[in-house]
Amino acid sequence: MALMITDECINCDVCEPECPNEAISLGPEIYQIDPGRCTECVGHFDEPQCVQVCPVACIPVNPAHVESRESLWRKYQRLTGKPETGVPAPDSETARP
Repeated sequence: MALMITDECINCDVCEPECPNEAISLGPEIYQIDPGRCTECVGHFDEPQCVQVCPVACIPVNPAHVESRESLWRKYQRLTGKPETGVPAPDSETARP
């Protein structure tokens, strides 16, 4: 799942430098997240850093770009060029009993 920034964004500038994938940029009016680069910080951190620093909580999951944790891990590997060394533990959406 890629994240998105809603129109509640106040352009405070704190999220952009926190993104390890450089997925956040200033759009015409507010910051935006490139879903092709957003891994929700999988491979870098345990939690999305932009969500952690956002003072107005305007960064939800983008329903138009739903991805599994494994898919986010593969995207991280593609973006960083790191070899496949294993996939992080599955999230609740993909875990099977």
